[in-house]
Amino acid sequence: MSTRTLICAAVAAGGLLASAAAAAISFDLGQALDSVKQLKTAVIGPDEQQEHELGRIAAATLLGAARPMSNRDLQAYVSRVGMWVALQSDRPGLPWRFAVLDDNSINAFAAPGGYVFVTRGLLARLHSEAELAGVLGHEIAHVVLKHHLNALRREAGTQLLSDLGSAAVAQKAGQANIPPELLNTVSGQAKTLYSRGLDKSDEYAADRLGVQLAGRAGYDPYGLLVVLQALDAMDANDSSLALLYQTHPRPADRLAQLDQLSGQLDAFGPQPTLDARFVANAGAAVVLKK
Repeated sequence: MSTRTLICAAVAAGGLLASAAAAAISFDLGQALDSVKQLKTAVIGPDEQQEHELGRIAAATLLGAARPMSNRDLQAYVSRVGMWVALQSDRPGLPWRFAVLDDNSINAFAAPGGYVFVTRGLLARLHSEAELAGVLGHEIAHVVLKHHLNALRREAGTQLLSDLGSAAVAQKAGQANIPPELLNTVSGQAKTLYSRGLDKSDEYAADRLGVQLAGRAGYDPYGLLVVLQALDAMDANDSSLALLYQTHPRPADRLAQLDQLSGQLDAFGPQPTLDARFVANAGAAVVLKK
């Protein structure tokens, strides 16, 4: 049985399709994830090994700027939501990892290989699980479409990637650690990428796929649009938005692009936002620091 078949079966069994909206309102994320434990991660080939290593370095670079929050229950909740959305993608077998960063800024990040981060500042602006699913769906889409991976590959060049791959294989075999100068070079390129941002076309593509992934997962697919509307209503000079505006198109421009999908999103039918469950799991846990 194929991975995709397993996912479709899990979705149907969990009652998460639009035709079972009433069941979707109270679906249990834990049970939903248990239903797809049969999924097997594919054997890692050279390309996947390179992606994994680049992602590990990029994720470490991001974590060097902001550490994860210490609230385990909150981290587990966000991970459950993220995993369920990721399982609706074309790359369900990646070793997906999700974390809430202890940072007041409003932003979210992804790194190759399945790393997804959302800041405390952005989480504090959300009001429902559907909004969270939309935000995570956008970042999951970046990984699925290999946006950061391709950008880092362009920055690094063939020789550096070859050196990194060889060093990673040697490290895995216990023969040697990756040379610090090599790590520093790739980390520096990752810093440049995350401070500059991806191409606008990549961001628009991640929005389009992200809302569809959230819809496939049984959430109101308009969750991300609600988030973008809220961000668009904020003062553009708010310091918490500085990096987001530096690395992403303006929310109004993203909304204009997503408006073209309204017909496709409406086809999902009425699906839940799960406001109460979000508040119960994240509302009191996320407090902005002064």
